[in-house]
Amino acid sequence: MAFFQNAMIITAVFVPLMQRHGLSMAEVLQTQAWFALIIAICEVPSGYLADCWGRKNTIQVGALLCLLAFGWLIHADSFADFVIYEIIMALGISLNSGADLALLYDSQSWLNRSKKIQYHGDNSQHITRLVSIEGFAGGFAALLAGLLTLWSLDWVLWAQAFISVLALWFALNLVEVPKIITQHNHSENFGKVKKALMQDPLVWWTAIAIIIFSLSALLTFWLYQKYWELQGIPLHWFGYLWATHCLVRALSARYACDIEQWLGARNVFIIIALLPIIGLIAMGSIGGWLGLALGLTVPLSRGLSLVVFYDALNKRLDAEFRATVNSLVSLGVRGLFIISGPILGLLVDYQGVQQSLLWLALIFLPLFCLVLIKLLTHIRQQPVTDITESAVLAEQ
Repeated sequence: MAFFQNAMIITAVFVPLMQRHGLSMAEVLQTQAWFALIIAICEVPSGYLADCWGRKNTIQVGALLCLLAFGWLIHADSFADFVIYEIIMALGISLNSGADLALLYDSQSWLNRSKKIQYHGDNSQHITRLVSIEGFAGGFAALLAGLLTLWSLDWVLWAQAFISVLALWFALNLVEVPKIITQHNHSENFGKVKKALMQDPLVWWTAIAIIIFSLSALLTFWLYQKYWELQGIPLHWFGYLWATHCLVRALSARYACDIEQWLGARNVFIIIALLPIIGLIAMGSIGGWLGLALGLTVPLSRGLSLVVFYDALNKRLDAEFRATVNSLVSLGVRGLFIISGPILGLLVDYQGVQQSLLWLALIFLPLFCLVLIKLLTHIRQQPVTDITESAVLAEQ
């Protein structure tokens, strides 16, 4: 299901697609601000709904809404049409966000306790597989986009709608583990969620790390295609370039746990922070193939950070409101993008892509340093036994 949900063929050519219909770069990022706004409104309610109503149910409704969104996109022809597409898509994605990861953790924890089913494993491996599968899906979709754009962008839209049908079919075949639905009132439930986030400083700063690093990757993503245009790269090559980015992210996610065990948390954190800064500075000051190659440090960092930080967060959460907390983290990313996205669009229109990339490096470098210092400080303060116990509690 995750493969087809993340096989977004339109991603590699979405900016040229909207510009073909007369949208400026500022308007492109305004549509994304609408997307982020709807997710910000629905993110936490949808995660809470998944915890109370069931992960499978919310995922299935979300998959159906994504299918409807792609159907609308086929006929989109104006700024208003693209805004409507983003709104429907945001509703669908918000229902899935957090629920899929919570379903994976719940499933493995249940299997670990089951005496009849011998399928024991480590939850962290599921995050590794999920993130890497998403990356491989993006690579497959980007290669397909490169082929389809040789004929027409319209072929990309129809292929995307077909793939969303497959995602819905897999969602309808999900099986959810037995789960005791909370009997507390909403006020008590929200109190539990607040306690889960605030009681342990390491949980709080891990959540902040996910938000900051995800925001930097999201903002950088919306500059890639304009940067490729600046380098004079033909449109039909965009798919292959984006496929390379997705494959780099997938491979780094696939081996993230091994890299963390080999280098240690401190060194991995430093690498995660340095790589995107190197990529932003390189793309902002260097053109040609060297700039394109060094830009791959951003997805390399992205794959590592998704696995390392999300695994660290979910190991310290109990199952009852795991989807809600994951949705809160996603809310933080989208909420900040609502403000920063349109500002970045205006910056690109007035100062250019490369100058905007350098501004991103200047802004995120001190933020990365702050987050890493806080994380390393609280890791040193937390006894090893506490970390081990948190993993055991996650299994229970």
